[in-house]
Amino acid sequence: MIISIASGKGGTGKTTIATSLALSVSSAQILDCDVEEPNSHIFIKPEIKDKKLIFIPVPQVDESKCNSCGRCQEVCAYNAIAVVNKKVLIFPELCHGCGSCSYFCPTNAISEINKEIGYIEAGNKGELEFVHGKLNIGEMMAPPLIKAVKEYIKPKKTTIIDAPPGTSCPVITAIKDTDFTILVTEPTPFGLNDLILAVEVTRKLNIPFGVIINRSNLGNEETDKYCMKEGIPVLMRIPFKKEIAVAYSKGIPIVEALPEYANSFKELLKNIKDGRFN
Repeated sequence: MIISIASGKGGTGKTTIATSLALSVSSAQILDCDVEEPNSHIFIKPEIKDKKLIFIPVPQVDESKCNSCGRCQEVCAYNAIAVVNKKVLIFPELCHGCGSCSYFCPTNAISEINKEIGYIEAGNKGELEFVHGKLNIGEMMAPPLIKAVKEYIKPKKTTIIDAPPGTSCPVITAIKDTDFTILVTEPTPFGLNDLILAVEVTRKLNIPFGVIINRSNLGNEETDKYCMKEGIPVLMRIPFKKEIAVAYSKGIPIVEALPEYANSFKELLKNIKDGRFN
C-alpha cells in the first residue's frame, strides 16, 4: 500500500508524521519526494548505499537545418522556445523535457541532450528502505525528479511518501496514484485555509484521505468544525508537547522520543489498510 503524507503549507509536521509512521511499520520504505528541501534523512539517519544522477532531455538546434518556421515555438506549452529574428532561442530553465519540439520539427533540426537536474540517494536503516531526491540549486523542474524517486516504489511493501508542501505541480506528482493521503494540518487560520486547498486537490485526484491535526491543543476549533462539516475523518490528534519539540530539534522522531506513540501509528496504518476511512 502506498500512503502519501501531504500538507497545504509548510511547517505543519508532515515529515514528523511520515518518518514516525515509517519507523512504526515492518517491511516498509519511505520516499522523500520533497526534492527541493528533503529532510526525512535527518530523522531516519539511513546508511546511503546508492546515488544516481537524474537528467531531463532539453533541445538543441542545428542551425544548418533550421528554416525558422516557428513550429517548435507553437507546440511548446511552457514557452521554453522562442523564434526571434529567424533565430531559435532556447530557455532550458523552462523546459519540461516533453520532446514536442523535436517531434514536430519539420526539418529535424532539433535534437535532445541530457541536462542534469539533481540526484537520488537510496539506502536503509535496518529493514526500513530509504530513498530521497535532491534537486540541484537553481533548477525549477521538480516533477521529473519526483517521478524518478517514485520509480523505487515496491508494491509488496508499505510505502510512505513524504510529499512537498503546498498544492502545486510537485505535490500533485508526489501524491498521484497513491492509495491514501494523510493531510497534516494545524488548528490555526493559516492551517485551515491551506488545508481547504489541499482537500480540493486530493478530491480532484480521487484519492481517499484523512486529516491529522498536529499541535491540536493550540489554536482554535475551526479545523475540527470544517472536517465535521465536510465529512473528513480526523485520523489522529497530536498535542503540542515540549518533549516532541525538543526531540524534533535534535532530529529524533516522535516514536523514538515517546515510544508510546508507536502503537498509535501502527493502529492508524491498520485502520487505513482496513479501509475504515474510505
